[in-house]
Amino acid sequence: QVQVVESGGGSVQAGGSLSLSCAASGRTLDDLNMGWFRQAPGKEREFVAAMGVTVGSEYYHDSVKGRFTISRHNAKNTVTLQMNSLNPEDTAVYYCAAAGSAGWVGVFDYEYEYWGQGTQVTVSS
Repeated sequence: QVQVVESGGGSVQAGGSLSLSCAASGRTLDDLNMGWFRQAPGKEREFVAAMGVTVGSEYYHDSVKGRFTISRHNAKNTVTLQMNSLNPEDTAVYYCAAAGSAGWVGVFDYEYEYWGQGTQVTVSS
């Protein structure tokens, strides 16, 4: 059984940065695709970023390209989402998700089997 736990959320002013971390247990990252999703109040959960087990297999929602970076740290079995140039539209609960590596990297929430509890990110103007 895989468990993922997010940390690092908080409040920041527009233009600021935050780093979210996701710690996985139960399986090693080199066997998992990892994704970040977010859900703002009154909206559906949406894809943010994901990465597969191979170098160069990172994917981003258009709204965060150039501002967010997903990276994995296999030795620590963690994944980081570095968020820069934040704006109020980034305010949401951010969720880390994991799925067994299957040859493609999912960008839809139904493609992920394991989910964290979420961490709140609030960006004020």
